Amino acid sequence: MADKNTNFENEDTSDYHGKRPGEGSNPDEYNFTPQVLDKTIIALPLLKEMQEEDKLRGTLIDQNKSKRSKGGSTVNVPKRKVYDVIIDLNLGFEDGRKGAQERVVEMVKSIMDSPHIYQGKINEIKTKYSNQYVFASLTGDMIRQLVREDHPEASKQKQRAVHRIWPDFEVKAFTSRSVSTVKADAARHSFSALGDGIVWAVIDSGIDKDHPHFKLHKNIHESYHRDFTAFDNDGENPFNDEFGHGTHVAGIIAGEMKAGEVAEELMDKTAITPKQKLIRAITRHRNDKNEIVYEETKLENISGMAPKCKLVSLKALDQAGRGKASNLIVAIEYIQELNGYGRDIKIHGVNMSLGYDFDPEWFACGHSPLCVEVDRLVKTGVVVVAAAGNTGYGYAKSAFRNVVATGLPLSINDPGNAALAITVGSTHRDMPHTYGVSYFSSKGPTGDGRLKPDLVAPGEKIISCAAGIKKTETNKHLPNTDSCDYVEDSGTSMAAPHVSGVIASFLSVRREYIGKPEVVKEIFMNTATDLKRDRYFQGAGLIDLMRAIQSV
Repeated sequence: MADKNTNFENEDTSDYHGKRPGEGSNPDEYNFTPQVLDKTIIALPLLKEMQEEDKLRGTLIDQNKSKRSKGGSTVNVPKRKVYDVIIDLNLGFEDGRKGAQERVVEMVKSIMDSPHIYQGKINEIKTKYSNQYVFASLTGDMIRQLVREDHPEASKQKQRAVHRIWPDFEVKAFTSRSVSTVKADAARHSFSALGDGIVWAVIDSGIDKDHPHFKLHKNIHESYHRDFTAFDNDGENPFNDEFGHGTHVAGIIAGEMKAGEVAEELMDKTAITPKQKLIRAITRHRNDKNEIVYEETKLENISGMAPKCKLVSLKALDQAGRGKASNLIVAIEYIQELNGYGRDIKIHGVNMSLGYDFDPEWFACGHSPLCVEVDRLVKTGVVVVAAAGNTGYGYAKSAFRNVVATGLPLSINDPGNAALAITVGSTHRDMPHTYGVSYFSSKGPTGDGRLKPDLVAPGEKIISCAAGIKKTETNKHLPNTDSCDYVEDSGTSMAAPHVSGVIASFLSVRREYIGKPEVVKEIFMNTATDLKRDRYFQGAGLIDLMRAIQSV
């Protein structure tokens, strides 16, 4: 067996391929050492996390030794972390896959039975249904010991039962994922489509200009911001987002944050090095008792669809997320005036992730005052992106079950009913072809029979900036006093800013289309990806930035 004091930290982390000096030509026959196994068999993401844990524990232990020598108080060293792992079996094992699985299970149980081991387990239910893997929860020491004990006398690859040990990655929703869903990441690399020189207004509950998400690219425009919920000019504060919705929306459109650029003051709150300090996001799910559970997720980076786009806050909702249609109308008129009614465009686009249910008793569909003003704004050269609404489901009577939940047609909200607006429904964040249109997404046609929505974009469990009530309420569920920077939310409110950001990126590299919103809408509808869903559910389909740029 390998020496337990062997130092694995400085070993080569790459896999060995082909012949090494002094070995035969058959790659299946090469000799190996346990040291190499520690590096080649433990997948790098897991290995790095284990190394970071070791370094942190080592730092705390050294600090405690120093404090004890000086008579000072010590800090608790945390217990060994338990990693959920997937143990990938060696297909070439001499006793076959079944034999490899039995061998691995036997080794893991033997390690867990060791006197000094108090943690770890095998998920026998999952493992029973798998021919290729063993699923377990092990500490870093146990993982390393498993690698060492995998036939210590083995001189050939076929005598190893373990091929690789992977972290059991948690499947979570990230805005960074939805960036790839709409191909904004590909457009950045291929066309440098970052939103440079484009200004987008967010008519919402305000934008927290001090959020670190907007610092790197200085996304908050130096002027033009207004608060249409204030009773007088002295009371205006377009950057006070007490509700938190507007900041979340704005973060999907633009801005960017990288782990290495986390504010230095955050570093002082932990014993973790700056390199280890990642962006903190909070997600939620339901456990087996149907209880809502909040979990912390660490991100290396997160960005909006158009990272460098400038944002203008036009506040129309109060601290409770309520406002009047008149607030929106006045905000639109303000943009008209600012743009010289189309003669000097300063604001290129508007995002409206808000609205109200359409009622045909009020106005003919698409002809409410709000919809009329939206169409007028488009006619003067401004792209208007509106959320379709979250009223796409409800209840109906069934001959068999009396009342049943069902999808509702003709449920598009105002201002999404405006003919010239780009009305956006919601789809799955990263598997739109599989899961299609979100059940809550409002569906067409419009009340007067027009085709809506126009497009769909990711709107389920999207992570973006935390502010106001959303941040405060989330912080209540955290196990410590630290604050989160990002939270997740769902709805067509999250889908619309994906489209806003994508179009801002498009205009930044196809500038001849600035001031031509109807042409822009046509381009994106013609290049959307068909999800093979009903037209009144998906519109023209999923927005596709790469295809749009390449089409013109």
